[in-house]
Amino acid sequence: MHMMQFYSPSSLLRFCCYCGSAGLETARKKQLVFLGSPPVAASVLDKLFHASRAPDSTFELAAIVTQPPSARHRGKKLMPSPVAQHALDLGFPNNLIFTPERAGEEKFLSDLRAIKPELCVTAAYGNILPNKFLEIPQCGIVNIHPSLLPLYRGAAPVQRALQDDAKETGVSLVYTVRALDAGPIIAFEKFQVDDCIKAPELLSILFDRGGKLLIQELTSIFDGFARLTALEQDDSRATLAPKLRVEESWLSFDEDALVVHNKVRAFAGWPGTRTKVQIVHDNEPPQILELKIITTKVYNNQFQGGGNVTFEGGVLIFPCAHGSALEVLEVQLPGKKAE
Repeated sequence: MHMMQFYSPSSLLRFCCYCGSAGLETARKKQLVFLGSPPVAASVLDKLFHASRAPDSTFELAAIVTQPPSARHRGKKLMPSPVAQHALDLGFPNNLIFTPERAGEEKFLSDLRAIKPELCVTAAYGNILPNKFLEIPQCGIVNIHPSLLPLYRGAAPVQRALQDDAKETGVSLVYTVRALDAGPIIAFEKFQVDDCIKAPELLSILFDRGGKLLIQELTSIFDGFARLTALEQDDSRATLAPKLRVEESWLSFDEDALVVHNKVRAFAGWPGTRTKVQIVHDNEPPQILELKIITTKVYNNQFQGGGNVTFEGGVLIFPCAHGSALEVLEVQLPGKKAE
């Protein structure tokens, strides 16, 4: 069972402190620009889009910013990002979907200034925002970050948390500043981590929670109350979550089985985890086979296979350090489907 805990200072006594320069609310809906790219960001966009269409909505989704189209799938055809595609599926105007190579391009910044956004929201956008960008929205930029900041600042917070065998993580709603993921925290939600959950599933859960958290906090962000009550991060507690590298995907069975299992969970999706095994047949030369390891669990029985990989109950058992062993439940051969 997943346990969640929610914190927000916006339940405190509220007073008016509008972000707009006029000081008084007008009939004009506040302009919000969303920045995101992968499928988890598309889930946040979906929540914002439908919230903006509610009869009592005080904001309008004015524009969407996402990564440029990229070559995907076997045909290498240029395809829009998942966020751009979802926006189009929702009927969002194509001319209001911006895809700059860099967020500091002058033409893009000029187009953004013309929109006059009160607020920008980022969720896994994947591009560095320069100072010129940060100065544009009156209410600032709010980011959905899938960790309990200041823990796991950086590009791969969910993956690094799983790799570290973290039992608790969460999602933070923070103001964006020039320093990496170091802005004041508007709200956060804790999440207890199961031993079997993989990075793609956990990312999806946390961005879903983060999108709901954002919708709950939008009023306090727009009226300026969130800025006054946001909590400064304790930099002395900060940890980093660097981007995953392909060369990290190789597994070492010289480590404890739990360490290997956590890496499989963390690297699931991309870049995945790999190993090479030597297959020995009678009277035949040994064959080296590369396997993509997809699903594992720690072997809880007393391992009797010595230093050899064994096959037991339909699964492969890999010996690991300190007498531990790993059950490999799902593998994939090069060019084949997972088995």
